[in-house]
Amino acid sequence: MACVQFLSTVRVPLSYNGAPSTMSRQPLPIENLTVRERSQERLRGIAFMVAAVFVFSIMDSLMKRLSSHYGPLQISCLRCISSWLFLLPPIAWQRTWATLRPSNPRLHLFRAVLGIGMLSSFVFAVHRLSLAQTYSLFLAAPLLMTALSVPIHGEKVTGKRWAAVIVGLGGVLIILHPWDNRGFSMIAASAAAIATICYSLSALTVRTLGRGNSSMSMVFWYLLLVSIGSGVLAIGDWRPVPVSDWGWLIGIGVTGALGQMWLIDAFRRAPPSVVGPFEYTAILWAFGIDWIFWSASPTASLLIGACIVVASGIVVIVDERRLGQLALSPASPPP
Repeated sequence: MACVQFLSTVRVPLSYNGAPSTMSRQPLPIENLTVRERSQERLRGIAFMVAAVFVFSIMDSLMKRLSSHYGPLQISCLRCISSWLFLLPPIAWQRTWATLRPSNPRLHLFRAVLGIGMLSSFVFAVHRLSLAQTYSLFLAAPLLMTALSVPIHGEKVTGKRWAAVIVGLGGVLIILHPWDNRGFSMIAASAAAIATICYSLSALTVRTLGRGNSSMSMVFWYLLLVSIGSGVLAIGDWRPVPVSDWGWLIGIGVTGALGQMWLIDAFRRAPPSVVGPFEYTAILWAFGIDWIFWSASPTASLLIGACIVVASGIVVIVDERRLGQLALSPASPPP
């Protein structure tokens, strides 16, 4: 959805105050609103989040469809270049070219390398697994972000959050069901795990990049660098794109752009602790898409494991809200 995420564009972790966004919109001044108006804005934020997650799920299903004809690196390139092209009109309209100047180019490059690994691994996984299976594994990203924030940013993690991380990873083990992996590709599951790790590390780099780069700059250079990098790596296995597939690529670009815009609006209208948990509705859309388009029904282990992973992620969000810290938004399947 996640590549958001959509947008994931590649979905950049957003925060309620000074949120990274492709449109650089500022959070609404909630201190000037009445209690009723705040409640209404939060409901609108939740609605925008659910809508964003839905279109990102559609986008990922389109990538899954293309994965039977093209390699993971080529799809990663086409995914990012289509989003990058949809990013140019608002930049030109708002005349914000000056905000694109990058700071800390090395970290931009490192984030792009992570993006290439994340997107290609995700496409490899979703081609061989159901959308719900891939999402269930990828939704463990907030748990990994929590664990990795300790050595990378020196953050203090409460015992409750460590317990949520351990329980959530136990949910991942139930999803994988390694003691009886019939019908479940462990190679594809490993690819989903790599995508999750790359996404988590990429999300943590945003905190550092955000200190000297505009939100537009981070998204712009991410998409461009991932497009170039994955395109170069895909040269040896590049396949011509027939006109019949252009509609799918346009669909990916449109859903990615809509999802990113609605995601931004969601975080403008309500804090991450309110709208964040609703990003987990992605698993519900995945179940529905798998059933409608691929006639795939979830297994008992997938349902149980997904519930544990989602519950653990929500515990992390709620605990961060309780401590009054800046919460990270939960991770989505990448665009």
